[in-house]
Amino acid sequence: MALASRIASKSRLLYGSQILLQREFAVPVRHYAKGSELPALKGDEMLKNIFLEVKNKFETAIGILKKEKITLAPEDPAAVSHYAKVMKTIREKANLLSESQDIAETIELATHDIPDARTYLLTLKEIRTKRGLIDNLGAEALMIDALDKIEKDLKKPLLRNDKKGMDLLLAEFDKINKKLGIQKQELPKLEEELELKIAKAQLEELKKDVVEAIETQQKKEEFKDEAGAVDVKSLDIRNFL
Repeated sequence: MALASRIASKSRLLYGSQILLQREFAVPVRHYAKGSELPALKGDEMLKNIFLEVKNKFETAIGILKKEKITLAPEDPAAVSHYAKVMKTIREKANLLSESQDIAETIELATHDIPDARTYLLTLKEIRTKRGLIDNLGAEALMIDALDKIEKDLKKPLLRNDKKGMDLLLAEFDKINKKLGIQKQELPKLEEELELKIAKAQLEELKKDVVEAIETQQKKEEFKDEAGAVDVKSLDIRNFL
């Protein structure tokens, strides 16, 4: 029974670590495009090169994860900070996009054909909402108010190719930033805070998935004799990489 207990515990641990890996590397394909300058190819050769690029990035990430202990403790600021640093290292070494870079790319792709400022701002709001980002400062409403003011003075919708009108709008945005206490030199700090919030949310989701996986495993007939719960903080994916 003791041997069966150890085997069952390791099985749950392995299953939990697999969930962690699956979530960590569920990265959209376009994330792998950062810095990629593959030549124009066709058919099997193109697919082979894409596969090799993704494979190399995955192996780079695995190599880093083998050296780092990730603790599933979103309530622990130290664990969150460490997780964020590990993910940053993976992105840098594997040449992946950070969350902020991905948001910037998403905005560029979604807005490059939008001709007017109002649709542009509404699209930004839509992207923010889909990303689950909260506008705590109320900046969006202030930006729309500023646009209303400019368009009222212009007596027409503001187009993005209207340099004079856009300069006026950007000047209003500068006033808003000043009012909200946002300075350009603080952007790196704000980005770091965003990455920490994202890291915490990811750890919370990972912990939830692992707990559910373990509970599901415990309900199976072969594990019904198992006593006690597995502490997810004790999971160490390095043992199964």
